[in-house]
Amino acid sequence: MSLLKIESTGAVRTVTLARPEKRNALSPEMMTEIIEAFEATPPADERVTVIRAEGPSFCSGLQLATSGIDKKNIEEVERMFNAVYRYPMPVIAIVQGTAVAGGCELALHCDFVVAAKDARFEMPLAQLGVCTTWFLTKKIMDAAGPVLAREFLLLGDAMLGERLHNLGIVARVAETEDLDAEAEKLIDRLAKNAPLSMRTMKEIMIQQADFVFGIPHDSIEKVARGIYATHDAVEGVAAKVERRAPKFIGA
Repeated sequence: MSLLKIESTGAVRTVTLARPEKRNALSPEMMTEIIEAFEATPPADERVTVIRAEGPSFCSGLQLATSGIDKKNIEEVERMFNAVYRYPMPVIAIVQGTAVAGGCELALHCDFVVAAKDARFEMPLAQLGVCTTWFLTKKIMDAAGPVLAREFLLLGDAMLGERLHNLGIVARVAETEDLDAEAEKLIDRLAKNAPLSMRTMKEIMIQQADFVFGIPHDSIEKVARGIYATHDAVEGVAAKVERRAPKFIGA
């Protein structure tokens, strides 16, 4: 059974995370479906794609297991986010409830985020003993700036949609009951724009950002990926799954 619901209505395609009983956690199967949805060539009549989620939460992040997160998972996560980020047409995330870790990154890799004022964006990786890779850290820095990125990544505490809107990270906010109506305003604006113009300008912005991504980073990438094999990473993830306090030893 598909973990995504994909519908196209005129110029708008809607991709819905459909795993509400698991707070739309990103399982390997769901990530594969997202990759396929965003690596595909857009139909000629498409102007905008919307990512939304069923249930009270947008996405609780990567599906965790007590054995930790392996290298293949991280590579698939990066491929998924990259597919969303590089999708030729504008992508809007509609966020309610919580967007945690991978769910937060999924939203930030979209071109626009429309969020409930009380939606909670959270990157608690330091509390789990893991870290973002170069690719994902760069995106947080691009979206949040250096000061807020430190708060996101080093503290790992939740930030509300209203605060992120005031800081220019979230494009639009509304009360939860008005979220769809607020998102429709933005969707309608984009759907009326010239597709070739939007596609070309998005490609220019991506290419410009790639200059920064091209800075040599092999050594730090090796360190970042190595974190996932440490005792603390395994312990942190296991503690989260088992709902207990982790015992970090710095190794």
